[in-house]
Amino acid sequence: MTTPDVTKIPDVDSILTRVRFGADGLMPAIIQQHDTREVLMLGYMDAEALRRTLTEGRVTFWSRSRQEYWRKGDTSGHVQYVHQAALDCDGDTLLVEVDQIGAACHTGDRTCFDADQLDPVEGAAAE
Repeated sequence: MTTPDVTKIPDVDSILTRVRFGADGLMPAIIQQHDTREVLMLGYMDAEALRRTLTEGRVTFWSRSRQEYWRKGDTSGHVQYVHQAALDCDGDTLLVEVDQIGAACHTGDRTCFDADQLDPVEGAAAE
């Protein structure tokens, strides 16, 4: 058994003091493929899900519909390995860069954002 490299274990308690969770105790977590920058999905984390994500190296969410923790890939095999994570400037949204194995979306698609492309009103960007 090898001893973990304590220099690589994040100070999660210090990180949690910077996070601004919503009134429901959750914050959105944007999941992005680390090498292509493809946005894969959005999930929600509470403090424990964030702690697990940062210390275990696998993305864990809080399922709002099932009211339980959900580690991506445990049932589907479509695992998300964490490369790095960053809080936004307000501390209320997390960006998690991952190595996605298999589909990210529950529909079986690579990403949750390619099924219904919405086009802006023509000329709206010019205003």
